[in-house]
Amino acid sequence: MTRMPPSNTVVRRLALAGLLLALGLVLPVFAHSVGMGRVLLPMHLPVLLGGFLAGPATGSLLGAVTPLASAVLTGMPPLAPPVAQAMALELAAYGSVSGLLYHHTRIRLVPCLVVAMVLGRLVYGFIGYAILPLFGFTQVPLLYPLTYGVVTGLPGIGAQLVLVPTLVYLVQKHTGSFARPVTPRVPGR
Repeated sequence: MTRMPPSNTVVRRLALAGLLLALGLVLPVFAHSVGMGRVLLPMHLPVLLGGFLAGPATGSLLGAVTPLASAVLTGMPPLAPPVAQAMALELAAYGSVSGLLYHHTRIRLVPCLVVAMVLGRLVYGFIGYAILPLFGFTQVPLLYPLTYGVVTGLPGIGAQLVLVPTLVYLVQKHTGSFARPVTPRVPGR
């Protein structure tokens, strides 16, 4: 496969980001309409795909913008209490960590995905622990999102562990773009 010129790459990443942002707005509406929003974690999927396919900068930006745009356009997640803001930081962590690990290390996709999911939940837990009391809300235990959030979101986590690697593979195979950069081996390592 030949590589696309940089200008074409920027256009492709921008188009992909727009598509994933639209998915991040539409999927939660469908999931919440059947009462499965917190279970399926529908906003997380497009953000993780953005990190893996377009890199850490695009993934982080997508993660920060998607919940805030959704809050303004659909009313969910709510802006008060600051759930949308907390989700923006959590999803920015998902997008940046998944893209950073996948594009700048030799770690395989599934371990990158698991690390991104855990770190994103830790960010969300830290926000609940440190920032919510500043707004007059009850302080959330630091590891609460890792325990309760994982148990509640098990179907969504399972879906992410299946769908993200599958979709990344299919997009990279069939488009020839958004491929993982080849990291040259350093002699002596």
